[in-house]
Amino acid sequence: LMGVLYICDEPSIGLHPVDGDRLIRTLERLRDLGNTVMVVEHDEATMRAADHIIDLGPEAGRDGGNVVAEGSIGAILECEDSITGAYLSGRRTIPIPGERRPGNGEELVIRGARENNLKNLDVAVPLGKFVVVTGVSGSGKSSLITEVLVKRAVNVLQNGRQRPGAHDAIEGFEHLDKIVDIDQSPIGRTPRSNPATYTGVFTVIRELFASVPEAKARGYKPGRFSFNVKGGRCEECSGDGYKLVEMQFLPDVTVPCEVCHGHRYNREALEIHFRGKNIAEVLDMTVAEALEHFDRFPRVKRILSTLDATGLGYIRLGQPATTLSGGEAQRIKLASELARRSTGKTLYVLDEPTTGLSFQDVHHLLDVLQRLADGGNTVVVIEHHLDVIKSADHVIDLGPYGGDRGGELLAEGAPEDIARNSNSATGRYLRPLLEAAGTLPKRKPRKRKPKPRAQEAEAAVAS
Repeated sequence: LMGVLYICDEPSIGLHPVDGDRLIRTLERLRDLGNTVMVVEHDEATMRAADHIIDLGPEAGRDGGNVVAEGSIGAILECEDSITGAYLSGRRTIPIPGERRPGNGEELVIRGARENNLKNLDVAVPLGKFVVVTGVSGSGKSSLITEVLVKRAVNVLQNGRQRPGAHDAIEGFEHLDKIVDIDQSPIGRTPRSNPATYTGVFTVIRELFASVPEAKARGYKPGRFSFNVKGGRCEECSGDGYKLVEMQFLPDVTVPCEVCHGHRYNREALEIHFRGKNIAEVLDMTVAEALEHFDRFPRVKRILSTLDATGLGYIRLGQPATTLSGGEAQRIKLASELARRSTGKTLYVLDEPTTGLSFQDVHHLLDVLQRLADGGNTVVVIEHHLDVIKSADHVIDLGPYGGDRGGELLAEGAPEDIARNSNSATGRYLRPLLEAAGTLPKRKPRKRKPKPRAQEAEAAVAS
């Protein structure tokens, strides 16, 4: 076909750099046939291969929505206001840790894993470290971690009744007290769920409102400031803030409630102010604004600080869960874990957490994962993103290919060990990053052996 506009939304999701290069070559062939290819993407290799880039920002949420830069890759690199350009040009970087964690000396050992395409693998996962499981697409990463390790761990540590993938045994669970599987599923399936309710900070905020003298005089309890129960909520819309208008032959339409005008609460509840703001105005604050508003209240500040540390300072406290992206939902879950008191014996598992994240978001995500590992916990991440792999303490590389030709353990160890392994496709892409950071010496270019003079003479005669 010619003259077709192809639109792809993050086609590199779940692809190893090897597969990403194949994808780019396919898109270039479509372009060369006379088509237009438009891609929404965060992948660096895809950006560098593009003919024209449109960079939106400068930040996320309310601080975004503007065209920061557009043009060739050179125009993006030169734009001082572009965060994307700053990371592509090297003005900003995701640093490699100064030293790799030694761990606590214990390990989980998976014996005889043979789920799907796994070839009877024996794999050791060191505890007390940030561990990345990588490999080309279809090499067996999810089968090993999600199907075998996670399901067995849930059964052993949390009395679950899941059916794990085929394997002989897993040793070492006595060194852990719980497992937390953090995925990108929504934090709630209705608009009533929001970051404030999920993290538990809304409970503390309602208690603060109930402690105001005016609220005490009226006999208001914390439940009065909930939009889920009768008392303080607007009964016209049952605390939704909107009403659903059913259209017979068209999609349903939501309109703001005519009584509360989208505030969710009745007039009596909105008359109570805490530091000059009512409960509806607090829910409309961003995390960064709320952090400043509640800076003198440690219980609220602790939870909001973890949300802000994960790069979510722009989301609103009362933002409906249905409007959050998968990456935002996952970081809210991570922030909730950070806000809890750590035992130092928790296994955290994340499957491709960088899906849909920009360079800056990945930077924030890595800061959170490193903090979890600093607490003595074990963090296991299935990932293709090279910035995540280079930041790990221990890497498990599966391959060599996908499907039936995969399922083997190619290499394991520190990122530098993977980069030195000639059998590892991941290592080939990882090596330039480690050489640039100075953690791996640059390879010396091979010198060609000089030809003997007799051979040079023969070559000259022949020419």
